[in-house]
Parts: sequence; structure tokens; C-alpha cells
Amino acid sequence: MCTFEKNKGPRRLMKKGLALILVGHINFILGAIVHGNVLRHISKPSHNISTEYTVANIISVTSGLLSIATGIIAIVMSRNLHTLKLQIGLLIVSFLNALLSAACCTGLLLAISITVAHNGQSLMLGCNDTQVPVSARSPIGAQCPFDTTRIYDTTLALWIPCGVLSAAEAGLSVWCFIVGLALRGLAPCGNSYIKEQLEEEAGCSPHSQRLIGQRTDPEA
Repeated sequence: MCTFEKNKGPRRLMKKGLALILVGHINFILGAIVHGNVLRHISKPSHNISTEYTVANIISVTSGLLSIATGIIAIVMSRNLHTLKLQIGLLIVSFLNALLSAACCTGLLLAISITVAHNGQSLMLGCNDTQVPVSARSPIGAQCPFDTTRIYDTTLALWIPCGVLSAAEAGLSVWCFIVGLALRGLAPCGNSYIKEQLEEEAGCSPHSQRLIGQRTDPEA
């Protein structure tokens, strides 16, 4: 896991960055669709929406944005492996995105479990004016600003891909975090010699040799 080849490593890092940007955009769009078509309407009548739904959706959208930022840093990093600020930035952003994506996946699994276990009753709380519990598949009508017969299937059809994409975001972020550890020579990737190779390459670069020559030349 801690191996990062100097020749093939940058290309792989760029591919992971592109994958993070693509997955982050799709996850962000799906989260926005869930909010615009489902959660926004449900919370309007009585603001009685389940907290798990709102929290999971907010984390999903935020995770998508952070995944895009992580992918951009990874792509820039693939062309500038020697830059210390990019190495530290990749470590911090990928670590935060891994945690947020894992929390997003857990929250979406919880929301899906609650929805399936109660036949979508939590989705209908804000639209139910009767004392009888109304589920998304109940024949009892509810005054909702959307088609209640499709809300159950539509919500699950959007949440399940979001959960899968969040898991993919977490895996890609963990890989980028391990690459950052290898580039910095930090544990548990301290045995990787990529840091020493990069330092030797930077020391042998023409710019560094010019600087050394200017320092050693007394007439300069």
C-alpha cells in the first residue's frame, strides 16, 4: 500500500484525482436532486422531517464538494511532487474527505434502513394531517406537493447510488492519504524511499545546481 513508484506513481495519482472529481460531481448532483425533489418539499408543511435524512443529505453534498477539491489537489500534485505545501494539503484534505465520505456512507445506510423498515413513513410525516400513520405505499391520501406513489422508489433510487459513490470516495481518499504519507516519509509508510529519491532529484536539478554554483563562486 505504501509503494509509490516515481515513474508510474504520478500517472496513477492523476487518474485517482480525475476519478475523485467525477465521483464528487455525480454525488453532489444526486444529493442536490434529493434535496430539491424530496426533502425540501417534505420539510415545508410542518418541518417534521426526520433528522437523519437532513444530516445524511447535507454530509453527502459536502462530501461531494470536498472530493472535488481533493481530486484537484491530487492532479496538481501529480505534476509537482516536490512541493511541500501540496504534500501537506493532500494529506489534510484527503484525510478529512475520507472521514466525511465514511460518515456520509454510514448516514445514507441509516436513512435507507429507516425508510425500508417503516415503508417510508418518515418521508410522509410532513404531509400527514391525520392521526393514522401514513406510509409511502399507503392507500390513504396525503396532502403533499409531489407524487406520493413514487416518492419511496425515487428516494431509494437516488440514495443507493449516493451510498456507493460515498464508499468509492472514501477508498480513493484513503489511497491519496497513503500517497501523501509515502511522499513525506511518515509512518506507517516511513520505509518508502520515494522521499529520498525526490530530494536527490531536486538536488540534482539544473536550478539547484545554479544556486549552488552562485553560493560557491566568490565573485558572484
